[in-house]
Amino acid sequence: MLLKPGKMKNISKIGALFGLVLIFVLTACKNDNPSVIKVFVRDASNALVTGAKVVIIGDQQSNPPTSSYVDTVVTNASGYSSFNMDEFYTATGPDETTGYFDIVVKKDAKTAQGYIRSRVHTTAVETVYLPN
Repeated sequence: MLLKPGKMKNISKIGALFGLVLIFVLTACKNDNPSVIKVFVRDASNALVTGAKVVIIGDQQSNPPTSSYVDTVVTNASGYSSFNMDEFYTATGPDETTGYFDIVVKKDAKTAQGYIRSRVHTTAVETVYLPN
């Protein structure tokens, strides 16, 4: 059974359209969102704390283990510190998409601890409370 030339053009157009849609779908699936950890620091009366030193440390005892990583940021006027984790995920490679981090907060003589899980292309948020 032979197709008429007009039907052949329609099939070619449909094939080309399908190819363009497929290319669009495959390229649109790439996630370019940044990987961020935000740590809010509050005092015992629930007020946000500015100027607190926040340290995150990769938990190598986690399951799966997190690669070695340490970063320090001071809380801003809004009482939070923001860590850009893109460098961490670039260094660890495409197979590591999750990291577990210990959080240590220090302000004057007060110290508090926390824990957070980070995932590639997402923002993870944790609040740590300083004692009285």
